[in-house]
Amino acid sequence: MSLRTDDQYLRRRRPPSERLVDQSFQHLTIILASVVAVVLLSILIVVFWGSLESMGRYGLSFLFTSNWNPVDDEYGAGAAIYGTLLTSLLALLVAIPLGVGTAIFITENIIPRRLRDTIGLMVELLAAIPSVVLGLWAILVMEPFIRPALEFLYAKECAPVPVAWSGLIGIGDWSLQLPGFNTVIPNLGCFEINLFGQSLNFHWLTIFGTIPKGRGVIPAVLILVVMILPIITAIARDSLNQVPEKLRQAAYGVGTTRWGAIVNVILPGAISGIVGGVMLALGRAMGETMAVTMIIGNSNNFSFSLLAPGNTIAAMLANQFGEADGSQVSSLMYAAFVLILLTLLVNIIAQWLVKRLSLKY
Repeated sequence: MSLRTDDQYLRRRRPPSERLVDQSFQHLTIILASVVAVVLLSILIVVFWGSLESMGRYGLSFLFTSNWNPVDDEYGAGAAIYGTLLTSLLALLVAIPLGVGTAIFITENIIPRRLRDTIGLMVELLAAIPSVVLGLWAILVMEPFIRPALEFLYAKECAPVPVAWSGLIGIGDWSLQLPGFNTVIPNLGCFEINLFGQSLNFHWLTIFGTIPKGRGVIPAVLILVVMILPIITAIARDSLNQVPEKLRQAAYGVGTTRWGAIVNVILPGAISGIVGGVMLALGRAMGETMAVTMIIGNSNNFSFSLLAPGNTIAAMLANQFGEADGSQVSSLMYAAFVLILLTLLVNIIAQWLVKRLSLKY
């Protein structure tokens, strides 16, 4: 009886008013999607058109030089691009285990449900804090708190332990000086090679070779971790909750431990959503402006030291666009266009990874 009724409903002649509503809804969705596409396309066109002057003048060298001098009308965004990638990737490396671990903790019945809900709410509230407030907190609270640790990491000098091989290649002596073993503070990454009596210094390779003066790359990385952690945690939690309960019960039914079920069953089932959240967080970190601008130091000099001041594309745009004119505006547009391309690349990779890692249950 129900099948015949449904069949009669499907075959019934729809009144004109119902067809009008259906067509109107279809046209409305097309219009809304077109508006989004037009806005995105117009942004790309405006930024690309504004950057044409600098593209023609500097070419690809703009991407690898760091000379930003409005007086001499010479510009390069290499340091800002490097800082954007460095801070975003380091923040992601720290935030992934924290975010996924927190998501597992609040979804797998490790603690009482009320406490899990409270922790989840606190994580979501963290995402609602304005970035300018987080920037102020980083300057007034976080940076003074971590400064003793940064001073401990500071590599004051290369204190070597000589290890010599005489006649290693048959000519002269080799002396390799290794970092930090005779110092109170280990010197990570600073080393020196004496080759045939000539000293080859590689101090520029040290990752802790700059005197910490407050603002720098590490504080910027930590504030980015705070900002992207709620994104990874929330999406990972939702992805873990979407794993069918029967898979959990089947894993426990064959005698596996909680750890085994999480690693071998639950995480593989949620990996596509987790990866999507991670890539979304990466795009968020690359485009973050205010908090990073307040704490990174805004220096356009290349430095491999994580204690040195740095810069990002978003911070450079925020600092200089208000007073820019002439070719500097075009150079900033060029930098903005590079940032758009990097973000677009991240989204394309995210879509590809999600499709590759999707599991069907």
